[in-house]
Amino acid sequence: MSFAFFFQLLINGIIAGSIYSLISSGFSLIYTTNRFINFSHGSVVVLAAFAAYFFFNILRLPFIIAGLFAIAFIIFFGLMNFRLVYNPLRKRGASNASLLVASIGCLILIESLLIMLFGAGVKSYFLFDTSQGINLLGAVITKIEIIIVLSSILVLILLYLFLHKCRTGKKMQAVSDEPALAETVGISSRKIRSLAIIIASVIAGLAGILIGLEYSFEPMMGTNLMIKGFTGAIVGGASSILGSVLGAFIVGILENIGIGFLPSGFKDAITFTLLFTFLLIKPRGLFGKWRDSNA
Repeated sequence: MSFAFFFQLLINGIIAGSIYSLISSGFSLIYTTNRFINFSHGSVVVLAAFAAYFFFNILRLPFIIAGLFAIAFIIFFGLMNFRLVYNPLRKRGASNASLLVASIGCLILIESLLIMLFGAGVKSYFLFDTSQGINLLGAVITKIEIIIVLSSILVLILLYLFLHKCRTGKKMQAVSDEPALAETVGISSRKIRSLAIIIASVIAGLAGILIGLEYSFEPMMGTNLMIKGFTGAIVGGASSILGSVLGAFIVGILENIGIGFLPSGFKDAITFTLLFTFLLIKPRGLFGKWRDSNA
């Protein structure tokens, strides 16, 4: 394998990891604050891509306005989804397994609605010409791919600063670590959990828009994105947002380098192998810690 080919695979892995990291960070943020695994998060990302497609390609709004409307829609959808589905189940004493099944149901429902509204075909924004790229040490990277990586890194840095430097972010970490104790000192877990949904929805909206800029998208790809994001969270540690981000980059890089030695059809198999390996050997992930999921 030549250096240029290896470097191209590495760049492809970083680009994929940038997308996966946004999904994993939102997944982890919901898990740590709301204490359940939300498998519908991947389909929410695709829903954001289709919302931007609707506002941009169908209503012909400027792309920036279309993107903002799409993110606003995803925030509304995320809050309504939790208030109408997950919160009522919680009030009835539903177990985490029940919430997991409900999230899978939401994933299937979203994908079915997207097929009904937009059809099962592949969609694209057709916003930029992606045929021209920049040569970097023998590898080619397009301007859109640079935007994806830089945008993802910027969002993740802002998320880190919010959680560690902002007072509200520290409250969110307190609810994540000890929700009962946080309530005793006057921190509303309900408000913090709603805020986590809003932030995760914004990140999911951005991820969906970035996917639409670089790739074509279709209604059923939410399941695949969920698997990638979930695997990244498991590898890095679902209880650690920073760990989930690093885990997502590991998944993106390994699956792209892996297809340098294996047929491209084994790309998803590499992800599943990572997932099963960590679930069996190190379920806490590289940077995670045990939490009481019933707290």
